[in-house]
Amino acid sequence: MKTHPDGEHSDRVRAADDTDMALLPFAACLMSLSCLAPAQPPASTLQLTTHDTANRIGSVVLTCEPTGGTHPKRDKACAVLSGAGGDFSRITARHQACTLIYAPVDVTVVGTWRGKPVSFRTEYPNRCIADRDSDGVFAF
Repeated sequence: MKTHPDGEHSDRVRAADDTDMALLPFAACLMSLSCLAPAQPPASTLQLTTHDTANRIGSVVLTCEPTGGTHPKRDKACAVLSGAGGDFSRITARHQACTLIYAPVDVTVVGTWRGKPVSFRTEYPNRCIADRDSDGVFAF
């Protein structure tokens, strides 16, 4: 039972109604503050950049767990990195023929993988080899 909210009738007692019952979950939420907690950040966030001799620069963000970011093949890239434990040097190259034209591509990666800092930099002889040796992680 509740007292009437009107001061003139404050001595009157009224029964709880449906409106009062609807406020219970909201009140519980506020008391625990769990409803106000921010969403969990992704377990892994990486900034991948490529730079070639034609001065073309590509840069994408890749988030994993949950998958997201601006990488065009983020699901595949996250799967490849999961298989390598987030270690770019452990990625297994896929079987693909590439030309022997020398047009170097520098790649850099900075960010975190499952909470641990990541910093990777290497040079590939050309974009095809960068794509092949990274199993598509640098295909953007």
